[in-house]
Amino acid sequence: MRLALILMLAACSSSAKPPPSDEGSAATPPPAHDTRTPFEQRRDAACKQIAPRLTQCAAEDAKADLDAGKTKPDQYKQDTDPRVLAKNTEEFIDKCTSWRDMSSRQVRVLEVCFQQETQCGPLRECLKNLEPKN
Repeated sequence: MRLALILMLAACSSSAKPPPSDEGSAATPPPAHDTRTPFEQRRDAACKQIAPRLTQCAAEDAKADLDAGKTKPDQYKQDTDPRVLAKNTEEFIDKCTSWRDMSSRQVRVLEVCFQQETQCGPLRECLKNLEPKN
């Protein structure tokens, strides 16, 4: 299914925390130190950035399949349920950010594809460059 293929192609930057208030105890722990390497931070940011767009493309593909009669309306509704789409985005981020053998070139592919390709077809073509170079 095209949805799975897109989501399999390919971050988790730490979320901003509110400043500690003066109210409460002085035992408020300091913010956690990010132990990821700069490369891991860059990889995670690229994965997190592109994931929603890939999910959007998968939803567009599902609509095209419905319109072409390749899937039934019930299947389309199930595949494009907001909870399913959110879960697909989350799973992509988890897989992408745990890709330990990703090279700097591949991270750059994610970054460039996200920045330069706004349409799904060209984005898919761009992401073919994720394949390892021999």
